[in-house]
Amino acid sequence: MNKDQLTINTLRFLSAEAIQKAKSGHPGLPMGAAPMAYTLWAKEMKHNPSNPDWINRDRFVLSAGHGSALLYSLFHVFGYGTTIEDLKNFRQLSSHTPGHPEYGAARGIETTTGPLGQGIANAVGFALAESHLAAEFNRPGYNVIDHYTFALCGDGCLMEGVSAEAASLAGTLELGKLILLYDSNGITIEGSTEPAFKENVRKRFEAYGWQTLLVEDGNNIDEIQKAIKEAKAEMKKPAIIEIKTVIGYGAPNKQGKASAHGEPLGVEEIALAKKTLGWEYTEEFCVPEEVRENCAAVSAKGKEENDQWCKMFKKYRAEFPDMSEKWDIYFENKLPDLLNNEDFWTYEGDLATRASSEKVLNKLSKLVPNLFGGSADLGPSNKSVMKDRQYYSPENPAGSNIHFGIREFAMTAMANAVALHGGLRPYIAGFFVFSDYMKAGLRLSALMEQPVISIFTHDSIGVGEDGPTHQPVEHLAALRSMPGYTVVRPCDTHETAAAWYLALTRKQPTGIVLSRQSLPLLNETGKGALKGAYILQDCDGTPDIILMATGSEVALIYKAYSELTEKGYRVRTVSMPSFEVFEEQSLEYKESVIPNAVRKRVAVEAACDFGWYRYVGLDGKVICMKGFGESAPAGKLFEKFGFTVENVVDTALEVLNK
Repeated sequence: MNKDQLTINTLRFLSAEAIQKAKSGHPGLPMGAAPMAYTLWAKEMKHNPSNPDWINRDRFVLSAGHGSALLYSLFHVFGYGTTIEDLKNFRQLSSHTPGHPEYGAARGIETTTGPLGQGIANAVGFALAESHLAAEFNRPGYNVIDHYTFALCGDGCLMEGVSAEAASLAGTLELGKLILLYDSNGITIEGSTEPAFKENVRKRFEAYGWQTLLVEDGNNIDEIQKAIKEAKAEMKKPAIIEIKTVIGYGAPNKQGKASAHGEPLGVEEIALAKKTLGWEYTEEFCVPEEVRENCAAVSAKGKEENDQWCKMFKKYRAEFPDMSEKWDIYFENKLPDLLNNEDFWTYEGDLATRASSEKVLNKLSKLVPNLFGGSADLGPSNKSVMKDRQYYSPENPAGSNIHFGIREFAMTAMANAVALHGGLRPYIAGFFVFSDYMKAGLRLSALMEQPVISIFTHDSIGVGEDGPTHQPVEHLAALRSMPGYTVVRPCDTHETAAAWYLALTRKQPTGIVLSRQSLPLLNETGKGALKGAYILQDCDGTPDIILMATGSEVALIYKAYSELTEKGYRVRTVSMPSFEVFEEQSLEYKESVIPNAVRKRVAVEAACDFGWYRYVGLDGKVICMKGFGESAPAGKLFEKFGFTVENVVDTALEVLNK
């Protein structure tokens, strides 16, 4: 058995034995796809296991994340630091080898995958980032950014709609350094794909503008390598290589069957597979010395490529000092001193907060050069275009405004990868109601702690005539319930500037939730919003009642303050743009804003009340939406559903006179 085949079988059995020991996992993909993974990693992928963070490495995304045992086996044999003990702890508590690849769990994992299809969109995001940064930084003789993005997917990934969204855009943008290896085995959990998935995938991708290639025998590494080389040679089209495989290959009683997909093979079946594949070693988790030597040579080659790049980069820094300085801003995520920049915090006039965001964004576009983003075809409505920047296109990859098209989910998953790639600060935009379409991608942003910024406009029933299909009601509660996600709903331009500051300085994703309708600019608003909630108007002594609100409803409590004060009540108003940021403050600060002794409280928000009772308590009330909205002018809707100064005052009096 030659060194290539021996290494492939090592990957198969390390994976199968890890799954068997865990009594849980998916052996089918590792057994069938090991040859393509090995061919890529050993012969065609540029990577340095001793420096997995090398910026010019090729990216590898296991979109079919259930095949994680194969990825961890690759990490072990190529020297990424994953140990045999790690493999033995597959899927165990706090291990470095979780059931699906999790960013940060092990060296070499580029992105969290498992929810099928998102990995393909991630790969498109990586390729987009590479293309833009290459245009930004490369100079003649100095290709400091020059790498490929590879993804391995299965039938399931290609059934998911997000993969279609992303693939369509990748073809349009001519991302020629993106290569997708398609593990085409025709099996899913329910059995053959035939009842649900009969299309010609390569024809579909051809229509998207991709190069399409076929390898009939997934065990033929020469043909696999030939196809990868051919894909690399085509620089104007992304490529999909359909590689025909047999799920669970080598396990005589399970190969080609659904049972090989998501359950351990069994001790006896692994023994039969070893016999079938000519494996002569008796001990479990065996890595033959020839395999270690083979993979060490590959790793040494990667280190040499990294070293050569470092030498070239040193000369680049010396020859292009301006670009060197710019590089450090991009890749060290350096921000200017926004906190003390008076112009950044200075605004005039009443505006819809979506228009406020446009003003802030276009100040930032001159201060933060690596901002990179766009909207799901709603740029004019989301006010999300950097006016001093050009649009990205195949002809102009240096452009930093992105036309994502009407692809909210793919846009979000792509932005995650742009953030993971390094060098860019991605933002995306859409109508808030369509955060439902984005949710799975937003969740992975939070899980990976990637500071992707989402501009969500048309934030409430204030959308008006477009009606309940476009009026978000439960969406604030949904995003606030997500661990590691920050929601900021500003009430005016001052707070919108604070929202952007928070988004740029936090180590997690942020959604900035903005109004369609015009809102008054209040003198009292500003940097207090950086604490999540703060006192807007106050009284002498202990308040009789506290009024709280976010976004457009802050103007209501602001006016209600005067009416209640005139009636002789001591009133405090609190603007509360971010629950998450407020909860991070000290107990002393939170007590100073919403003292426990003041139990009479009213909150106002044109959304469902879920989450608000943490702040109003059992003695307070929430003016909120109890159902969906209607199609009508915004003013009529606010009046109908009780979002008026009069109703705020009446509700406050009810609470006061209990």
